[in-house]
Amino acid sequence: MLNNPEATEQALKILRSGATFQWYLIPMLAFVVYVYFNEISKKNWKGVAAGLSLYMVHWFVEIVNALIQHCSGHALWTVPTGTAFLLLIGVGVELSLMFSISGLIFSKVLPEDPKMKILGVNNRLVIAVINAAFYSVFEIFLVKTPAFVWVYPWWGALTVFITVYIPFWVVSMYCYDWEPKVQKIVIGSLFGVNAVMLIVFGGILGWI
Repeated sequence: MLNNPEATEQALKILRSGATFQWYLIPMLAFVVYVYFNEISKKNWKGVAAGLSLYMVHWFVEIVNALIQHCSGHALWTVPTGTAFLLLIGVGVELSLMFSISGLIFSKVLPEDPKMKILGVNNRLVIAVINAAFYSVFEIFLVKTPAFVWVYPWWGALTVFITVYIPFWVVSMYCYDWEPKVQKIVIGSLFGVNAVMLIVFGGILGWI
């Protein structure tokens, strides 16, 4: 049995519909642009890389979730209400904008020494795991609201932690220290994969 099979139909009804638009999206978008331009003006390229790498992984995961919905009839998670614009079956624009700057924000708490250890573990990995755990636990609150649904009973905080947020944060926190060339390759490659998937599965086939 599914936790809330009706959520899929509700989400599909508002998917990329202008009917749910709210004006608060404009200042939210302006805030994200300001954050990145501010860091660029300071030449904080490492922080920008941390932010963009997480955002690219976020989009990849959301596209995969949308493809699961197309192939099986139900996504792993979905947003049936409460968003001003539903980008894909499982992500509203508000969540997406938040993820767009999350990696950049949390890169500011990284110790200067990438090799420093916390309780014998590399600090980048510790911070990545802590962030992943925090976001996973926060989703427990979200699913108690009408705006966010874990569709399958076996999908929950632990599976989200392992398959979603660990990749988000490990890539972001380690990308911070990579050489600029590696950062560009990773972020550019993820962007390319996401763009092709959106064009093919969204624009051409209409699956997502």
